[in-house]
Amino acid sequence: MSDRQSNRREFLSTTVSGAVAAGVAVSANPEVATAAGGDMPMRTLGSTGEKVSLLCVGGYHIGVKSLDEAASVRLMHEAIDHGATFLDNAWEYHDGRSEERMGKAIAGRRDKVFLMTKHHGRDKKTAMQHLEDSLRRLKTDVIDLWQFHEIVYENDPERIFAPGGGIEAAELAVKQGKARYIGFTGHKSPYIHLKMLAYGYPFAAVQMPLSILDGSYESFEKWVLPVLVQRNIGVLAMKTRANGAITNEKIATVDECWRYAVSLPVSTVVSGMNSLDILRDNLRLVRDLKPMTADERAAIRERTHAVAMTGKYELFKSTNQYNGPIGRAQQEALRKS
Repeated sequence: MSDRQSNRREFLSTTVSGAVAAGVAVSANPEVATAAGGDMPMRTLGSTGEKVSLLCVGGYHIGVKSLDEAASVRLMHEAIDHGATFLDNAWEYHDGRSEERMGKAIAGRRDKVFLMTKHHGRDKKTAMQHLEDSLRRLKTDVIDLWQFHEIVYENDPERIFAPGGGIEAAELAVKQGKARYIGFTGHKSPYIHLKMLAYGYPFAAVQMPLSILDGSYESFEKWVLPVLVQRNIGVLAMKTRANGAITNEKIATVDECWRYAVSLPVSTVVSGMNSLDILRDNLRLVRDLKPMTADERAAIRERTHAVAMTGKYELFKSTNQYNGPIGRAQQEALRKS
């Protein structure tokens, strides 16, 4: 048995109990969520020691057709000038348009930004092809954080860690100096995230939904966040408004969504912004940083629990495969794998 397989089996045998134990520690130590003051709070990205901006510019929205290229570049320039220097992207966003626009925006500013992009390569060859495409579009020699994108199928971890799998591309990219750190993302099921983590790979970061609703329904906060904190892996929060459903349906306010997310031990909050007005409102939220207390988080979860448990506002989660929150059957499956 390889060291990686041995580590995976050991992790699988303890991950559920470990997550529960760590979860107590997270909720009992709200001070871990306190960010530094100033116009743009900076937080540490897990064990990397890198300081990253609490607000991350989402890559999808900067490539939408309703936003022309000049306006997109102007938005990114204003974000960077105000300290939002963590930039998100992905190989497939708008057939590469998002990466191409970002490449133009960071020209002459590359040393000011922490650049993250994502790819869909589950095998080594595809992942390396995606990497070369991203480097060319972004006009850079190195990606600061290169992430496996959308780990949403139950067999994604097995494919990535199989011989010739994508993890070999990740290791090669770091060795060649084309990527500094490796992470993964996903929004379907905390169970799949735990499977990915079970391989024991030293991921630098993990991106996942963290919101008021997620605190109740198929919760990444409950099941995955404690493991990341325990292993000192950077946490990237996304879908903090559940794709706008929380605010559109008046379940909670924009300020409540923000305060809830930043009160968790996250390194950054990834926010999609396709206008200067949205960017400036996010900058306002950053400047007025007021994380919730543990009691406030508990109160808003209780207030929104019934609507959260319908699942209809987080349809990006895998309700077909996993009916309801992680339960005893899935815990047992983790132990037996």
